[in-house]
Amino acid sequence: MISHGAVGRADVLEFTVDQPKISADVLLSAMEQAIDPMVVIDEHNLIIFFNAAAEKIWGRTREEVMGRNVSCLVPEPERDRHDDYINRNRETGIGRIVGTSREVEFRRANGEYVCGELSISRVQVSDCGKIYYIAVMKDVTEPSRQRKILVLQNDVLQALASDMSIQEVGDLLCRRVDSFVPGAVGALMLIDRSRKLSVSASPSMPKRYRAALDSMELTPEQLETLRANPAASNTVVWDGYASLARSLGLERCCSSTIISRTGQVMGVFALYLRGNDADLAWAQRVVSTSMPFCALAIEQGETRQHIAQLSNFDSLTGLLNRTSLHNIIERLIMRGGDSQFSLFMVDIDRFRDINDALGHVNADRFLIEIGRRIRHLVKDEYIVSRSGGDEFIIVVPECSHERAEKFAENLINAIAKPLQVGENTLSISCCVGISTFPANGPDSESLLSHADAATRQAKEDGRGLFRFAGQEKNQVAQDRLVLGSALRDSLSKGMLNLNYQPQVETMTGGLYGVEALSRWHHPTLGNIYPSRFIAVAEETGQIEAIGRWSLEEACSQMVKWDRDGVRVPTVAVNLSAVHFRNRGLPEHIANLLKHHGLTPDRLTVEITESVMMDSSSETEEVLHAIRRLDVGLSMDDFGTGYSSLSRLTRLPLTEIKIDRSFINDFEHDTNAQAVTMAVIGIGSRLGMTVVTEGVETEQQWRLLEELHCDVMQGYLFSRPLPPAELEKWFRERQARGSFLIPTTA
Repeated sequence: MISHGAVGRADVLEFTVDQPKISADVLLSAMEQAIDPMVVIDEHNLIIFFNAAAEKIWGRTREEVMGRNVSCLVPEPERDRHDDYINRNRETGIGRIVGTSREVEFRRANGEYVCGELSISRVQVSDCGKIYYIAVMKDVTEPSRQRKILVLQNDVLQALASDMSIQEVGDLLCRRVDSFVPGAVGALMLIDRSRKLSVSASPSMPKRYRAALDSMELTPEQLETLRANPAASNTVVWDGYASLARSLGLERCCSSTIISRTGQVMGVFALYLRGNDADLAWAQRVVSTSMPFCALAIEQGETRQHIAQLSNFDSLTGLLNRTSLHNIIERLIMRGGDSQFSLFMVDIDRFRDINDALGHVNADRFLIEIGRRIRHLVKDEYIVSRSGGDEFIIVVPECSHERAEKFAENLINAIAKPLQVGENTLSISCCVGISTFPANGPDSESLLSHADAATRQAKEDGRGLFRFAGQEKNQVAQDRLVLGSALRDSLSKGMLNLNYQPQVETMTGGLYGVEALSRWHHPTLGNIYPSRFIAVAEETGQIEAIGRWSLEEACSQMVKWDRDGVRVPTVAVNLSAVHFRNRGLPEHIANLLKHHGLTPDRLTVEITESVMMDSSSETEEVLHAIRRLDVGLSMDDFGTGYSSLSRLTRLPLTEIKIDRSFINDFEHDTNAQAVTMAVIGIGSRLGMTVVTEGVETEQQWRLLEELHCDVMQGYLFSRPLPPAELEKWFRERQARGSFLIPTTA
């Protein structure tokens, strides 16, 4: 065996280089004094040199290693194959690490893990051709650990910035930590508001130990101890389970309590270590480094959960909201098979009166109590939702007709109990509408629509009643469902269009203007009359969009006609009562006219008697603002409702339109003639233009002429026409010098 200090002849380690030969004594002395650990092995892979720095980094004395195979210094996973690597390099000169440097991890004699930067040189002895290897090791444990901490921080922050769940972030954190601390098992544990502990993430924790921790419920005293002293977490996640842990190979634990910014105990992060010789200082450092990320991940998870709560649940009652209800119903439908269920819609009678009498705060308390009563009545598998206002929905699976009747009765009776709100004792009643799947529709919209119709039927029949949905009674709901969906699609795809019906001056024969009328031809449903789809648009909240589209389309068409030499003085556009509750309508009209370069007198807005009957100051303000633009205001279908003459004088109207119902038998009905004459007289005295709709015969024309009606409109002169046909109609009558020509002429 070759010993240190007497390696052999003085020329054993002489190098074949262009420099003068260096003696072995000088070389060995320099290597011995080197700061970095150095090891030399001979042609048999035996250690023949081991300096003082090497003793320090490996924690072994020269006497322990000299003359032994170098594999005793190699990390355990590489030991069995290490000789093969060296021998291959001796034979071929090719190797993975010779002539390069790399980072390696190994254990000191005391079990501590060390990270070193290893470089190996291949040395050939000049006189005998033997190949020796010199290994230089540099201790980079601390820089390596710093890099690992930076990697951990970067990976977790990226995960937190993504949509990963708290469990996914926890799994990533634990896997990183497990790789950084050899033999470690990372675990992220959460503590909920009921003081129950659960293991949220720990990919490598033994199942038995995880099950034991998952069953833990902390006492208030334990929780307070964790809050006051975060380092005391081992008393919770280790002391009571050490025997079980050791039976599973876990010998020690480093942990810390996770505390929120508000001082709330949110959980525990722990590193369980295999073996008693683990580096506790490094393990504890990793735990401390991980703590802020654990807290951030938990708080972010709670924030997302809160956002999900807001988006899926009614903020007042805590019940599912309408969007969540739709999703759940659709999932029930998608189960297929013989799935069936009943949907109960509860509507509180006279809730508006309760709201007006008690105020919003007490009305909210009332709704909370109604929600509580419903929850108390239903079973766990039932679905309960507040879909808005005083409307509650309950979905009951596998519900027969008899069971549905019984449940509806129980609902009505439970809600009907007197309720104390503030100083008021309220007597309550409700109506319940019931629809069933699959009998009442293939989707959630159908089922809710049918239940709504059944609820309305129950209200019509009295209070405290329930009704089942029936196809005949629910035709209106079916229309709203089918047509509403088709209308929304058609509006977005530009499938609606406007036709224009001419209005002619009675005394001059000139063109007074045109009325824009919406028309809808659906590729599947065919032509749908305005009387049908306008009502659906109002019920489904699409009427305002149709009105804005009509204004835009009519103004655009006026510009095209002007460009083509078709001078139409004004266009009248119908708007719903909904539009006049919008304070932004006058500004929208002004911007529209400016955009198209039209003067205000080219546009007339038609209002219905329901708008005139609206006594709100907001509606009146909108009407006056429109009139201040010099846009015309026309009262459509005058005389069909309950119009007040006093209201007529207060509104800034420029035009009255006599409804066609007065003209139907105008020639023979003297009462109709008298009313028409009176309206024409009132309009004249108030400075308003009077337009009579529905003129279809020459006799009607002559009578209106005698009564000095200003303008006539009807099939006698023209039906509503598409833009191109109206242009043709205009040119024909312009050539004949009058627009007051019957279509039969």
